[in-house]
Amino acid sequence: MTETYTALARKWRPRTFAELIGQDHVRRALVNALETGRVHHAFLFTGTRGVGKTTIARILAKCLNCEKGVTPTPCGECASCREIDAGRFVDLIEVDAASRTKVDDTRELLDNVQYAPTRGRYKVYLIDEVHMLSTHSFNALLKTLEEPPPHVKFLLATTDPQKLPVTVLSRCLQFNLKRIPLAQIAAHLRTILEKEGIGFEPAALALLAQAADGSMRDGLSLLDQLIAFGGGRAGQSEARAMLGTISRDHVLQLAERLAAADAAELMRYARSLEEWAPDYAQVLDELGSLLARVALKQVVKDYDGDDLYATELLERLAHAIPPEDVQLYYQTAIVGRRDLALASDPRTGFEMALLRMVAFRPQSEAGAAPTAVPGAGARAPSPTPGAQMRVSEGPDGASRRVPPPATPAAAVATPAGTEDWGATISAMELQGAARQLATHCALVGREGAVVRLALDPRSKFMRTPAVEEKLAQALARHYGEPVRLEFTTTAAQPETPAQAGERVSQEEADATRRAFEADPGVQGFRERFGATPLPETIRPLK
Repeated sequence: MTETYTALARKWRPRTFAELIGQDHVRRALVNALETGRVHHAFLFTGTRGVGKTTIARILAKCLNCEKGVTPTPCGECASCREIDAGRFVDLIEVDAASRTKVDDTRELLDNVQYAPTRGRYKVYLIDEVHMLSTHSFNALLKTLEEPPPHVKFLLATTDPQKLPVTVLSRCLQFNLKRIPLAQIAAHLRTILEKEGIGFEPAALALLAQAADGSMRDGLSLLDQLIAFGGGRAGQSEARAMLGTISRDHVLQLAERLAAADAAELMRYARSLEEWAPDYAQVLDELGSLLARVALKQVVKDYDGDDLYATELLERLAHAIPPEDVQLYYQTAIVGRRDLALASDPRTGFEMALLRMVAFRPQSEAGAAPTAVPGAGARAPSPTPGAQMRVSEGPDGASRRVPPPATPAAAVATPAGTEDWGATISAMELQGAARQLATHCALVGREGAVVRLALDPRSKFMRTPAVEEKLAQALARHYGEPVRLEFTTTAAQPETPAQAGERVSQEEADATRRAFEADPGVQGFRERFGATPLPETIRPLK
């Protein structure tokens, strides 16, 4: 007769608080209560599936009924401990509220509350999915919760505490169990496989932990499935095949083509994925996950990556894609993931998400000198991603931060009149207050890193440190070197783009009024009816 196989989720179920994974806030509170003898009569454990609600309740029941006394560390060897672990302890009454929702079931259950426990120190009622009870059942339970016998403890568990009446919530100590972090799930899976003597790849465990979505039980069930799928081994390729995710190399290729900003090549590769019949929502999830790691690498220089993506890979992408593009790509990926259901078909929605990534990049960087990206095309960020801002002092004594150049640039002198300042503003594509400040200035000249601007005296209020800094950064990207702004406000100064626009508009309005008044029909109205046109109502057609 062959031995019956025990699922990993049951075999490795924690039997003491020391074996519990995560939920330290719950463990600490219960251990302190047991040590001080201040154990409440009713506990409510809430949280998503598979995070340990029922497991903690059984451990607490064992702590209360261990033959060695009430303790946070039950022996696990006495008859009470062994029977609770085996699920046959007579004084631990486990109830599935989903199948016993009627008030008669609840009354029948509570009829025996008044009787002393048969074997243990306490009679423990463990009611799982308690939110499934009917209103009448809650009313029947309420009186007992309010005035329980000293030998009774109630342990309630639910995934939906909002459905419980407030009268029940107010009579329980409530513990909200958290989702277990991915790193803890992966580490626990590794420990189990090492003890079981089963071969594995760390990347496979990372994929399982991600698919478990915070549930340790789901992670162990997926591990059982992967071991069977992989023929006794937990490999990365088997995990991806089982979970229906595409290879990490495909996601990396998409990221490198995004770094190259080559829409044609990006679309070609995206369409080649169809032969793998991928779940495009998961592809966007994987791409977003990679971009999040790249962004973290750009900000936290000592970030070492993880089992899915190595440090060298993240370092390469962090230098190939500017930080602002990483943020744009990530945001587009998660929004595209949400909108896939609205697309005509998933592949079209996926391709449109990729097209939006490259189509809405800041155009001011389109002409930057390219930088080689291994395995893909090339482009260069400007300024260099992750570089520190250089601080310079403005004419008013305030510090200004401007981005450093990618390479040292020779000093260039540009006298006034040789550069079209309006064209420069348009090329920088400034927005908001920074554009308003620029249009109310005239370029006096540029010499090396110093850009001299004449500010319209009527627009002094526009010059603030934050706005000036944005303008300096835009000019630094445009010229390819750091700049320092110097402002003058004199009565005699060159015409600003804003003044030029006002002058042209006024000239067009004057010409329109003259043409209107010279029109024979208008002159006829004047002579016959004494009509007088209102000048402010005569405007040129746009």
